[in-house]
Amino acid sequence: MNQSLTLLELNRFVREVVKNNFPDTYWVRAETSDVRRNANGHCYLEFIEKDPVTQNIVARARGVIWANTFRLLESYFQSQTGTAFTSGMGVLVRVSVEFHEQYGYSLTVVDIDPSFTIGEMARNRMLVIRRLEEEGVLRLNKELPIPDVCNRIAVISSATAAGYGDFLHQLASNPFGLIFYTKLFPAAMQGENSEASIIAALEKIYENRDMFDAVAIIRGGGATSELNCFDSYPVATNCAQFPLPIVTGIGHERDVTVLDMVAHTSVKTPTAVAEFFIDHQAESLARITDLQQRLVSIARQAISRENSELALLSKDVYHHSIAFLSKQNSEIGNVVFMLRAYSQKQLDTLRQEHKEQVVRFRNAVEHVIRSEKHRIENAEQYFEMVSPKNVLKRGYTITVQNGKIVTSATSLVENECIETIFSDGKTTSEIKNIEKWKI
Repeated sequence: MNQSLTLLELNRFVREVVKNNFPDTYWVRAETSDVRRNANGHCYLEFIEKDPVTQNIVARARGVIWANTFRLLESYFQSQTGTAFTSGMGVLVRVSVEFHEQYGYSLTVVDIDPSFTIGEMARNRMLVIRRLEEEGVLRLNKELPIPDVCNRIAVISSATAAGYGDFLHQLASNPFGLIFYTKLFPAAMQGENSEASIIAALEKIYENRDMFDAVAIIRGGGATSELNCFDSYPVATNCAQFPLPIVTGIGHERDVTVLDMVAHTSVKTPTAVAEFFIDHQAESLARITDLQQRLVSIARQAISRENSELALLSKDVYHHSIAFLSKQNSEIGNVVFMLRAYSQKQLDTLRQEHKEQVVRFRNAVEHVIRSEKHRIENAEQYFEMVSPKNVLKRGYTITVQNGKIVTSATSLVENECIETIFSDGKTTSEIKNIEKWKI
């Protein structure tokens, strides 16, 4: 325990070991990551190395470029490579190895070789192009036909970019009065997030692809050094396989990017992109106008020819119609005569049948009347015969008790009064005895 060290003592010992064993500076190949510049002008970053097969990080070291060195190296690097010093770049840097008791191991950059980065950029670009060729997608987008009517345009750009405003102004002020419909899908066109932002915009357009005829990727102005994202494989392969034609105008004068190579059409500026769509529409309009004029001319010739043939047919039809009508009138006259004679004969027959039916109807009615009269007379005789008055005259009587006719001895009660009605009067009797018979 007497030989134990404090952490500070240990770190000081490590610092001395590093200082004594790494006294010089060393050229190191690495990839930049997390590059950031603070308010004092110092540049802090990480150096990483990836496995060439798995792309997993196999080494990592913290790095720093002090402000006075960074001002010189940054300007020199950009002038030589045409691109800014940023994350994701392959670099060859001269570093000193440092170990600080508090901040640990780091590499301090004292020099940089731009030619290495230029080679790395060119190599990476060629690898992307070769990969696209091997996958058979390098020219897919170029093979897509641009519709004759191509005025629904999905735009990928920064909403605040001057080039986007120039693009819209050029479309709106076209000399042909053509109407264009544009929809902006905002994206970061530079910086570390540009790749993901552009791909996200493409995915949103893909979801609504039936609403658009083409895609414009525009970027007005800006440094050439900010074009790295347009050489990336993810952006290039997404554009190459996109189902709508893509027209690029990303505002640069150097060699074309990989994105320009895979796009259907590549022009220099956003204004040129607008001109491309205007010219395409104007050509389509000219073709349509020419077709319209040719169609009108052909239609007029056809109408004139048909009018001549129609006039000849009209004359033939007139003469044939006159002859046909004359023949039909004659036949109609014969039919009318025959119909009149036949109608008269039928009418005479119907009149005779009507007279016979009237006689038969009158005889039948008279027979029914005689029969009904005889039946009524028989009924009158019967009713007269069975009337109560005639029945009483024959010696029959009617017995009444409490206003009701008595039809059975069972309804009588002894010591009560009954009335007996005769043909010429009635009597009142008191019941003394009731003798009931069984029937």
